[in-house]
Amino acid sequence: MRATLSSLSMLRFLTLLLASSACAAAEFDCMIEARQTVEIRSTVEAVIESVKVTRGSFVAKGQVIVTLESGPERAALALAQGRAETQGDIKVSEARVGITRKKWQRAEELFKQNFISANARDESEADFKLASEELQRAKETQLLARLEAQRTAEVLGLRTIRSPVNGVVVEVMRKAGEFGAITFKDPIMKLAEIDPLHVEAILPASMYGKVKRGQRAVVVPEAAIGGRYEIPVSIVDPVIDAASGTLGVRLELPNRKGAIPAGVRCRVQFL
Repeated sequence: MRATLSSLSMLRFLTLLLASSACAAAEFDCMIEARQTVEIRSTVEAVIESVKVTRGSFVAKGQVIVTLESGPERAALALAQGRAETQGDIKVSEARVGITRKKWQRAEELFKQNFISANARDESEADFKLASEELQRAKETQLLARLEAQRTAEVLGLRTIRSPVNGVVVEVMRKAGEFGAITFKDPIMKLAEIDPLHVEAILPASMYGKVKRGQRAVVVPEAAIGGRYEIPVSIVDPVIDAASGTLGVRLELPNRKGAIPAGVRCRVQFL
């Protein structure tokens, strides 16, 4: 009886081993895709002044790719900055505070020596406090001017569109002289982030639990591209699609030099 159980156990072990080997050796279709595709739109209605890139251009995150006409906004910023940097009112108020302080101090001394009345002393004190309030008001006015300049600079910043990602220009839909935002549905251009690339594979549901996150796999792009890349699994969908009986798996393929284009078919083998 023990021999029988031992034989059955061995048979199950060999069966599982062979099944595991078969799954490891199996190849599946996959697709190499851009990590993300971004449509660039303008948040304001303005005429496009210049488009700095063309189709196929590589762009860096933060790079200026489109400028919109901004003459009135630049003038408004210059005016706001001029107001924010003006020191005249503050200097006048500071001088008045200094003079009234000395008058008040002198009045205090004269009052103690009974040379002036308490009313005259109080008037000197009131002049000093009034001058101090005017100085505080001048400082608050300048602070508001600085905040207005900052707000105007933000408005002007909307006229300069920068790339939100490191990627490549897929398509340019608008050119200089056209409106950058007729409606928010109309993009100016489309960018694709291609480093890293996403390798998407659809596997049969029977592979659930056999492919795990972090597991190594070999990705071979179609013959026209060539190459062989060993990379880890980054995502295994926790939900199986009931209609098709499949699950999705994603791997990340480094592409620092942009040598591998997105949209390429491939084969993947899990190790």
